[in-house]
Amino acid sequence: MVTPVAGTAPQPAAGFAVDFRGVSHRYDLDGRPLPVLQQIDLTVQPGEFLALLGPSGCGKSTLLRLAAGLEKPVAGEAQADGAAISGPDPSRVLVFQDPTLFPWRSVRDNVAVGPQARGILAASQKRIDDALRLVKLDAFASAFPHQLSGGMAQRAALARALVNDPRLLLLDEPLGRLDSLTRLTMQEELLSLWRQARYTVILVTHDVEEALLLSQRIVVLTERPARVKAEVVVDLPYPRRRDDPRIVARRQEILETLGFSS
Repeated sequence: MVTPVAGTAPQPAAGFAVDFRGVSHRYDLDGRPLPVLQQIDLTVQPGEFLALLGPSGCGKSTLLRLAAGLEKPVAGEAQADGAAISGPDPSRVLVFQDPTLFPWRSVRDNVAVGPQARGILAASQKRIDDALRLVKLDAFASAFPHQLSGGMAQRAALARALVNDPRLLLLDEPLGRLDSLTRLTMQEELLSLWRQARYTVILVTHDVEEALLLSQRIVVLTERPARVKAEVVVDLPYPRRRDDPRIVARRQEILETLGFSS
């Protein structure tokens, strides 16, 4: 079992506090219930970077969808700053593994989708420029998705999320399809963006090392229907090194918690 260790809270914090209180969820599959989440009690502190680990299909992505307001739990409640999450809101943004950019729109026009849908496009031009600059795509604003590398496309998806000035950023394996070198670069950029903005981040990943390098706390879920199996606070200073003996030791502990032995 992973033993939590004392950590420090981020200062200052601009993000939401997120609470899952007795959350259970299920889907209907061929007329039969498929339980996905079971009695999840979890609190994410404002401005915290939390990683979710667990077996494939255990319900990690479902937890993100509940936090985004795309679905409602069948039991319990998901809350942001103490208020029930009842539907989607630009302050809570979900970024998927696939960038899902509109191929007929330029990078800039893709980033502008949110403000355009909210009817504030004219007032958001500087915000769009700032978001492109943050992800280092300002020189590619007029490019189209087919002209981008995988990493650049994911940066565009991040800019599309950041233009809404979110207080909660939900990341569903956003780096899972990138090559290893691009993934390393994007990990550093995600961390840099979070440290600047201090929004709350919940990251779903299958990469234990990635979770240890980026997050302040890791929650390990069980097989479906998911329950909280273990938590570990990662109280190491940034930037972190993959060869740090403390990272290596905790990686092994978490792998053992997930059922993998050396």
